[in-house]
Amino acid sequence: MELRMSRKERDRLKVMDQLHKGQINQQQASQWLGLSVRQVRRLLRRYQTQGDRGLVHCLCGRSSSRQIDAAVRERAIELLRAKYHDFGPTLASEHLARGDAIAARRETVRGWMRQAGLWAARRKGRPHRRRRPRRACLGELVQIDTSDHDWLEGRGPACVLITMIDDATGRKLTRFFQSDSTASNMELIKRWIERYGRLLALYCDWASHFKQTHPGAAKKTPCNPPRSSVRWVNSTSA
Repeated sequence: MELRMSRKERDRLKVMDQLHKGQINQQQASQWLGLSVRQVRRLLRRYQTQGDRGLVHCLCGRSSSRQIDAAVRERAIELLRAKYHDFGPTLASEHLARGDAIAARRETVRGWMRQAGLWAARRKGRPHRRRRPRRACLGELVQIDTSDHDWLEGRGPACVLITMIDDATGRKLTRFFQSDSTASNMELIKRWIERYGRLLALYCDWASHFKQTHPGAAKKTPCNPPRSSVRWVNSTSA
């Protein structure tokens, strides 16, 4: 007769065989199996009296006591084919319970529908993301951002690194400043203009250097920027 054992049960069989032959003691077996010495003694008695079968779980191969009767399952599948063939598992389970007195969980009904060929696993499609093409010319779009880091590794005063990078060419302008302030950002923008000319648009975050902080100031401006994690700022207003 075929005897099926899980990997855990096969490992127990090897340890119990060594313990039965006296190659190891009960304390070592309990450490290897992660069980108490009392549990090891119980397993050893079962192994000595029943052999390999004594290490297999007693419920292995038995049907669940909570399993729905086969006749009820066949009737539910017939109803799914006849009345609910275009329903989803959730709606079908609700109608079976309410109209046909067949109480079954959604996942159970899903399995029945798969068995009847009425339902197939559906993968949720991920939104297609395309990489935005770079701008065509230098200065059309320049990104500015600040990196707050212990750049001098505690051997000097604290400083921040502010970087500007052109979207079209990848050209960078980087400087260290004492703090991420309005003056520091404006100084770097000034250096950029002196070196590369006036930029058309600036891509930045919601720092106070680039947005109106006064509650009534936004109402006075003709165009309010969209509320998002980033903001476009025209170089003339910067």
